[in-house]
Amino acid sequence: MCGIVGYIGDKNAVPILMDGLKKLEYRGYDSAGVAIYDDNKILVRKYKGRLSILEEHLNEEKLSGNLAIGHTRWATHGEPSDENSHPHTNEKGDIAVVHNGIIENYQKIRKFLIDKGYVFKSEVDTEVLAHFVDYYYEGDLAEAVRKVLREIKGSYAFAVISSREPDKMVCVRKENPLVVGIGEGENYIASDIPAILKHTRNIYLMDENEVAVITKDDIKFFAENGEPVTKEVFNVTWDVASAEKGGYEHFMIKEIHEQPKAVKDTMLSRIDADSDTIKLDDIKITKEDLEKFRKIYIVACGTAYHAGLVGKYMIENLAKIPVEVDIASEFRYRNALVDENTLVIIISQSGETLDTLAALKEAKAKGARILSVVNVVGSSIARESHDVLYTWAGPEISVASTKAYTTQLIALYEIALYMADLRGTLSKEEIKTIKDEMMILPEKIEKTLENKEAIQRFAAKYSGVKDVFFLGRGLDSPVAMEGSLKLKELSYIHSDAYAAGELKHGPIALIEKGTIVIAIMAQQGLYEKMLNNVKEVKSRGAYVFAIAKEGHKEVEEISDQVLFIPEVSDLLAPVVAIIPLQLLAYYMAVEKGCDVDKPRNLAKSVTVE
Repeated sequence: MCGIVGYIGDKNAVPILMDGLKKLEYRGYDSAGVAIYDDNKILVRKYKGRLSILEEHLNEEKLSGNLAIGHTRWATHGEPSDENSHPHTNEKGDIAVVHNGIIENYQKIRKFLIDKGYVFKSEVDTEVLAHFVDYYYEGDLAEAVRKVLREIKGSYAFAVISSREPDKMVCVRKENPLVVGIGEGENYIASDIPAILKHTRNIYLMDENEVAVITKDDIKFFAENGEPVTKEVFNVTWDVASAEKGGYEHFMIKEIHEQPKAVKDTMLSRIDADSDTIKLDDIKITKEDLEKFRKIYIVACGTAYHAGLVGKYMIENLAKIPVEVDIASEFRYRNALVDENTLVIIISQSGETLDTLAALKEAKAKGARILSVVNVVGSSIARESHDVLYTWAGPEISVASTKAYTTQLIALYEIALYMADLRGTLSKEEIKTIKDEMMILPEKIEKTLENKEAIQRFAAKYSGVKDVFFLGRGLDSPVAMEGSLKLKELSYIHSDAYAAGELKHGPIALIEKGTIVIAIMAQQGLYEKMLNNVKEVKSRGAYVFAIAKEGHKEVEEISDQVLFIPEVSDLLAPVVAIIPLQLLAYYMAVEKGCDVDKPRNLAKSVTVE
């Protein structure tokens, strides 16, 4: 859950590293550091806190060098501190390492190295790598790294430099993302593309268990056993401006406003008003395949899990196939009944989520067909899957997901309609009706965004509350869960989401005078039931902020505040109803002075267990 950037060439590496690390701040971190080769030695500078602290020190010293690696760390082993920050070095300081992920057997290796006389300065697993490479070093840095790989266990990506071989970097990838950028007389590494996109659009996507040996003029890849690997160049087509704020105060509010376009792009070429069919790119799931699948599992984490709950409803109701939705970290350990007659739909924004990737591999090993819904082309999950449906959200920089979530919903609707069409569970007319309404969802999102001032006023008045409850029924229930998660992530206000029918089974005991309740009432079929739930909490003193469709005036009479969204069918309502809740979380966080794009303790790409 950290950022890696590296450079080798003829330019001063320091500004390149700092610019790249800034592009990776969204990944979450609590310290930052660099290792720079200059004048036959490696200079390490690392500090707890924001990247600006490191930058200030580097500017004062005016350090420079043509070979360097940098890192933003999010603590997993050892508390945030200068000493625990990356890079880490061997005792002589002539080998430096930056590392993402976890070395699971580091305690055993640490004890072995201590017995050999090695002295450790930090509490972290990464320092083991620096000393272990030193232990195996006999004049060939790449060979020393290969020997280390035979001994370590875990998930990781790391880069190593040495003043004894200052003409190269050696990099490794296993279950953590790492890309290599191709330049002319210079080359780059990074844990995500935006970090180096300013310098090159041509990159190599490292695969599992690959080793890269990089000089300023050459890039060579090897399998774990040392066999050379030939790779294709991946050309990045999206614009650098997509990863910039573009005049908005925060990435999150920019990405909220990008949702009409992201939703439209995710439907483009797949949903054609003039066609009777749904196209899922190059996915080749046939009617015979669907008849074979006895069950579908949707597996995801966090926000993607909430999208999966909506996907379950859609597939079961439209395509009439049983669906289970699992949190990836639980799916891995419950021995789910998966075999060759199972379809597993994996959902991940980054395509690198470790628990989700591990669940994918387990299901695949049991013979399941894997269909992934991801936003990042060439990501680990995409490459491990049999079929991929990309969400064309574009780069999402803010840690809290918004446009990735709504495009995941669209992708799941497309999958459900595709299956319903193949199985004949919906008529062509029914499919066309849903398709036609999907095509105007961007307009309905635009109209909903126009109401943001009302949400700003609410946030200005109530940002000091300690607890908020979200209620919804049917498809509004996962919307409530996602709204609650967003509020927690961004504003640090405690919030819970409940299926509204569960109120009387316990949660209503928590309602007292002044309690804030957000009631999502976008399901026409359950609207009367929700009215009764609102009356229940109002009678106990709650302040109710309702989200309802235009024309439902009754809710105004029993709620304290109502925000109306455009009329939309119950099936598609989650795509529109989530917009006010995203805005609510954003403005509550802004009012509290929180770091909106980089919430504490969170990271964009969760690559540790």
